[in-house]
Amino acid sequence: MPYRIYVVELSKRVFSENRKFREANPQFNGVLECLYVGMTSKTPKERFQQHKTGYRNIKGYKLSSNIVEKYGSYLRPSLYNHIPPLKTRAEALKMEATLALELRRQRYAVWFN
Repeated sequence: MPYRIYVVELSKRVFSENRKFREANPQFNGVLECLYVGMTSKTPKERFQQHKTGYRNIKGYKLSSNIVEKYGSYLRPSLYNHIPPLKTRAEALKMEATLALELRRQRYAVWFN
C-alpha cells in the first residue's frame, strides 16, 4: 500500500497556546505559517478529516493529532505534491521527518511525530 506525505496549515494560535509546539520551533519568527507534517496510507483529504473529527480506531485508540484537531485549518498541497507516494511505512516516516526539518530550515513552525 502506498504512503503519502501531507502538510496541514495550523492557526498561528498554536504557537502562543502550545508550549511544546513553541519549544520545538525556536527558529520561528512569526512571518511564515505554522504547519503539521504527517504521513498516511489514505488520501491527504481523508486523513485531514480524521484529524478534525478526533478519529479513533476500533479498539478506541485515538489516531488523530490533538494539534491538527484543534488548530488545523486546511491542507497545503503545494508543500507536498512534489513527493511521490512511498512504498513502505519506514520510507514515509523518513520522508515525513526530512520534509518537516526542511520546512523548519525555511523558518516555518512545524510539528511532526
